[in-house]
Order: sequence, then C-alpha cells, then structure tokens
Amino acid sequence: MRSSGRRARGIGPVVSQTTTAMRVPLLRRVTPALFALAVGACQGSHSTPGAMAAQPLPASGLAAGGEIAAAAKAKADSARYPYTAADVHFMSGMIGHHAQAIVMSGWAPSHGASPSVQTLAARIINAQQDEIVTMQRWLRDRHQPVPETTTTGMRMVMDGMEHDMLMPGMLTEAQMKELDAARGRDFDRLFLTFMIQHHNGAVSMVKDLFGTYGAAQDETVFKFASDVNVDQTTEIARMERMLAMILLERHGP
Repeated sequence: MRSSGRRARGIGPVVSQTTTAMRVPLLRRVTPALFALAVGACQGSHSTPGAMAAQPLPASGLAAGGEIAAAAKAKADSARYPYTAADVHFMSGMIGHHAQAIVMSGWAPSHGASPSVQTLAARIINAQQDEIVTMQRWLRDRHQPVPETTTTGMRMVMDGMEHDMLMPGMLTEAQMKELDAARGRDFDRLFLTFMIQHHNGAVSMVKDLFGTYGAAQDETVFKFASDVNVDQTTEIARMERMLAMILLERHGP
C-alpha cells in the first residue's frame, strides 16, 4: 500500500509538468494571434466612416457586377413569366400592324382631313410609335428576330420561300392606294372605314393570344395586349360615331 501511495504521489508531479509543457507552446501560438486581432479591432474602432468609402470598386468590377445582376434578374423574370411562341408571333405581327396604321395616319394633314380626324390620327401615331419600340425591345431582349417596320405585314417563310403575310385587319395594297388617292371628306370617310377595320383586326389578334393556352403570361405581353384591347375598342366606338356623322351629312338634304 505504501509503495502504491508513493507511486500515486510520484505521478502527480509528472502530469503537472507535462501539462505545463503542453500549455506553454499553445500560449505562444495563441497569444500572437489574439494580439493581432486586438490590434485590428482597435484600428477598426478608430477608423472614420469615410475610410471605407475611400476605396471604391474598380470600374471593371462595377460593370461585371451590373451584368451579373442584370442576368440574374432576367433569369428570374423568365422563370416567373415564361413566354411562348404565341407571344413572339403576336409581338412580331403587331409591329407591322402598327406600322401600317402610322402610315395611314400620317397622310391626314396632307390629304385634307378634318380637324377631328387629324386629332385622332395624331393620337394613333404617338401611341403606336411608342408601342413599336416596346415590342422591338421585348423581342431583342429575348434574342428573337425583330421584323422591319413595313406596311406589308410580317414576312413568313413557307415551302422555302418568303412571303409577306398581312395580319388581321391590315389593308391590302389596293386599299392603301385608294386611301392615298382620296382627299378632303372622302379621305375622312375612307380613313375611318379602313381604320375601324384595322382596329378590329388588332382586337381579334389580342383575343387569339388570350385564347392560346399558356400565352400572355409574360408581364409585358399581358399589359401591352390588354392596353391594345381597351384602347382600340374605345377608338372603334369613337370612329363609328364620327363615320356615322359623315354618312348622315352625305345622304342629307
């Protein structure tokens, strides 16, 4: 028992020395690191708010960050608002549709149109020019072909050959020539007659779009198509009243 007690007492100093020996190198390693952290904290606490602003990101870094953010937003928008082939067809076809209406309206001042018809024509030009820009941007942002702003409709490829296809309501070449040859009251009558036809075609395009499964889920397409439906339906009613007045005057005593 005594010898056992001596061994127990002998173990104590050995363990203490070993532990001390292990702690010393550990403290030597830890202390410099803690000291460095403390110095950094002190320096940070005494820095001024402008110190951080004095180190702007390089221009290349800002540009890269902006491109990444824009790409991320476009990806998120595409995930939330997917577009379909019907959306692309609608936006592409409506560019030529609007372009023809602008040409028709542009003839009003030079063809002796009445003040009321000229006011209507100017309103059509202002609205549809802006909408063409919106449609072109929408197609370009989605890497889709952007058709030319011609009055002959949308160019289609059928059986390996290109054809100009008139969208619903668009005037034929003969109708455009007839309108261009008219002057004064005859121009008013033809303009209103043909523009009612033209607007009805645009409204039918919107109905076809909304009737296509999965179409018009994209926010821009939905808003634009809805605006076309409301605006042109309203203008149809206004033009029908104007045309009725002209016809009454024409057949009056």
